[in-house]
Amino acid sequence: MADEQKQVAVSLKQKVSKVILLYSNLQKENEKLQQQQNEYKETLKNKEAEIEFLKNKYNKLKLAKSILATSGEPHDAKIKINRIVREIDKCIALLNR
Repeated sequence: MADEQKQVAVSLKQKVSKVILLYSNLQKENEKLQQQQNEYKETLKNKEAEIEFLKNKYNKLKLAKSILATSGEPHDAKIKINRIVREIDKCIALLNR
């Protein structure tokens, strides 16, 4: 009977050691994945900022081209300029808050 209890205790001890080892490995993997996730978030944030910068640059180039285009309608250029002035007014209003 004592022999059986020792075997059960040894078996239990081995299983607990195995579970602890698995837990430790999973913790390490989790930390690695969290670090990777943070890197991806940072990359995404940088790419979103780059996209916003390029959109603004594109809009400025479109505006410059439309203003400089001599074959285009002067009325369209005036409309675009008025839109820009309204956007500037909105920005000023937000700054004054």
